[in-house]
Amino acid sequence: MKKIPVLMLTAAMLAGLASGCGNANSNGGATNAPDNTGGTEATDAPKKDVTIKVFQFKVEIADALNKMAEEYEKETGVKVDIETHGGGEDYSALLKAELAAGEEPEIFNSSGWAGFDPYVDRATDLSGEAWAKDLVEASKAQITRDGKLLGMPMNLEAYGFTYNKDLFAEAGITELPQTLDELEAAAKKLKDAGIIPFALTSEWWSMGIHTLNIAFANQADPAAFIEDVKAGKVKLKDDPLMKEWLRLVDIMFANGQDNALTTDYSTQVAEFAAGKYAIIQHGNWIQGMVDEVNPDLNLGMMPVPLQGKPNVFTGVPNNWIVNNKSVHAEEAKAFLNWMVTSETGKRFISTDFKFVPALTSIPSNAEAVGKIGGDFAAFAGSNPEQVKGWHWDRFPDGITQQWGSAMQEYLGKQITGDQLLEKLDKAVQDIVKK
Repeated sequence: MKKIPVLMLTAAMLAGLASGCGNANSNGGATNAPDNTGGTEATDAPKKDVTIKVFQFKVEIADALNKMAEEYEKETGVKVDIETHGGGEDYSALLKAELAAGEEPEIFNSSGWAGFDPYVDRATDLSGEAWAKDLVEASKAQITRDGKLLGMPMNLEAYGFTYNKDLFAEAGITELPQTLDELEAAAKKLKDAGIIPFALTSEWWSMGIHTLNIAFANQADPAAFIEDVKAGKVKLKDDPLMKEWLRLVDIMFANGQDNALTTDYSTQVAEFAAGKYAIIQHGNWIQGMVDEVNPDLNLGMMPVPLQGKPNVFTGVPNNWIVNNKSVHAEEAKAFLNWMVTSETGKRFISTDFKFVPALTSIPSNAEAVGKIGGDFAAFAGSNPEQVKGWHWDRFPDGITQQWGSAMQEYLGKQITGDQLLEKLDKAVQDIVKK
């Protein structure tokens, strides 16, 4: 299931980036001053002296989101309290603990598909919101239940291997690797030139989500394959593609920095941005963090080789959920409405957040999206069949966390490759059987 939604998401990203090229001057630049032209058009004025809490995942936008909340308070009198949990933290576990303790944030983040299942009973139906008609069509299915849109897709993202073009040139690499053999040869060239090929991290989510997805997305029918894995009909340890994927992991792990096991996400990205490494397995979401270190870094997105052809991966990273059990659910809806319909909110999304928007009504700012997203657009436009989807959220919550833990063990050389694949299988069955 399904190439069509992935191609639609890709088309949406390409269209957003293309339209952004024509709008870069009007949308570009930092949001330094409030724009009061757009706030009142988005909502009937919310009540004053109200505080809504947002429990959110995306560390990359934390500062900009706080600034946007300040602008909203200036325009409406409603205070928005942002609480960010991401990076090395287990956001899902923290959110569940928050809810179990009786704390009910007005807005929280959730992924889609099975990752959203624990929160369906708390999600407000947003189908009737004015902005819903403007959503990229393929972004809706992962957050829709029984025909109801239960969240606002946050944005569209893509990842592969982000790479430093100047370091590749320094090592004499003139063509991007198309196979695992060529990737291994490129890593050797980089090492021979005194350059560490891969910026690695021990973060469970990076390895347990993004790295594993490379294998699932390359299956002929990822959704059907995953259902068979959950049903116990297919074992990952017996799958030929998983064994080829293990070789990809081995190439990455053998050619990364010595202290990978103690390198967190922020350090990984900062050191990559400083030019210490040639390749990092992240996508356009790191552009803002990179720009803080070196906005002139010459970056691109390299497709990841597997099965003799390289691919990149795109999807909706997260959704804004309005909690129907919170005190101020209506004010929360008004805030989201303002975020995507006011000129102030739209400018934050396209420029300060550096997002490719999930709504057609918000032009993407190509200058803000940056070189990583631009390279993705160029590749996807020429090679649409080599753009795959995001599938980790088709597994129940808890599985990717166990996968990440197993990957940490493998990175630390505590288990063998065969043992890793066995642990990946066991994690699925442990959770599915509950």
